[in-house]
Amino acid sequence: MKFFKIIIFFCFVFTLPNTHAQNIKMEAYKFGEGLKFKTDDGKELEISGYIQPYLESKHYTNAQDLEAANRFRMRRTRLRFDGKSSDKKFSYRLQVDLSGSSEVDEETANYLLDAYINYDITKRINITFGQRATYTDNRELFMNSNSLQFVERSRLTSAFSSIREFGLFIDGRYKTGKYSYLRPYFVLTNGDGLNVLGRDHGGLKIGGRIDFLPFGLFNNGGQFKQTDIVRERTPKFVIGVNYSLNNGMSSRRGRTSGTILYYNDNNEESLPDYTKYGVDFLFKYKGFTALGEFVKSQASVPNDITQRVRVDGTISSTFDVNGVQNVDAYVRGRMMLGEAYNIQAGYLFKNGISVDGRYTYLKADENSFLNNQTVYNRPNYYSVGLSKYLDRNFGAKIQAAFTYVDGSKGINDNDGNPIDSNEWIGRLMLTFTF
Repeated sequence: MKFFKIIIFFCFVFTLPNTHAQNIKMEAYKFGEGLKFKTDDGKELEISGYIQPYLESKHYTNAQDLEAANRFRMRRTRLRFDGKSSDKKFSYRLQVDLSGSSEVDEETANYLLDAYINYDITKRINITFGQRATYTDNRELFMNSNSLQFVERSRLTSAFSSIREFGLFIDGRYKTGKYSYLRPYFVLTNGDGLNVLGRDHGGLKIGGRIDFLPFGLFNNGGQFKQTDIVRERTPKFVIGVNYSLNNGMSSRRGRTSGTILYYNDNNEESLPDYTKYGVDFLFKYKGFTALGEFVKSQASVPNDITQRVRVDGTISSTFDVNGVQNVDAYVRGRMMLGEAYNIQAGYLFKNGISVDGRYTYLKADENSFLNNQTVYNRPNYYSVGLSKYLDRNFGAKIQAAFTYVDGSKGINDNDGNPIDSNEWIGRLMLTFTF
């Protein structure tokens, strides 16, 4: 309770100064959209959140001696605070996840998600400073987790996204025709993911994105939600390209800081650069949604690397790859290098039932962590999903999904034991948004 009191106090102090002299009242509450408060002089505070209890069951098609791997957990427990100043030029967001789960995997326990301040420089240009989702990831990372078509995000997202970062973000919106818009984004961050509280390794990450909307803006923020819950009356389409360069990366894809370190002969850090680029689109019309994404990553490995840091913190000068000392191949083999594409589509019927399909393909470079047989080395993912929306505003829904995973290249079970099998994964999740 003390934690909640601190958060609420912070939000009201930031957004509603001199509250003792103002009349604060709840302006509105709509199921799925949260509580909205307002003062007499126009300051606003919105409190929202959602919970997602989750069940997963994994089966192996040809390994009869392996039992199904089942697990139950609270996938997400989000609490979010959004505030605006009287003139609406300043705004902020604070979002936490009390489940401690990562967005797409369980590498780290992440409680603090968003913590940033916005300022509208003009009506068309906005600047953000703090920690938030980055514009240089694939389009699916633009989507709120409680609005996804499927129970989980695609394997492309888990393989290549950095999810959230701390830094400077600038975005704009320009009308280029009768209906069309151009939306440019610029990003300058630490390149080490979220919640970097210790030493910052490597240099900065710079990147951006350009989106083009030829048929006008999506309704009710539909560009940032997957399912076409509002049933767009006219076709809505956005296509974009993104690019980023992470100077000196100390992890597999720039999601954490200091987990993979290298040194030269002078015991100075010498880290590889990581480049990522992609193209993606989103289309919506009368309940139909289609999302397509392509991502490719590359690395530049310094030629002065002579030492590496082991998991236990000790130093080693061995870079063994198939019995041969090969620094370049070893460094690349610990990074997420390759390409992938994801295509998914679905239709939401008027009775609230949605039927969805998805195909994801991963292609690893010769030396890449994507070849790891326990976690990846699975090129093809086929998914079907069935959802029932109990509310027309993402307030509540039940989702089930089944994914067939191609293990023909050789995979391991969760304990690292080789198995000759493919995988079936069944998932079930309930979303309740207040």
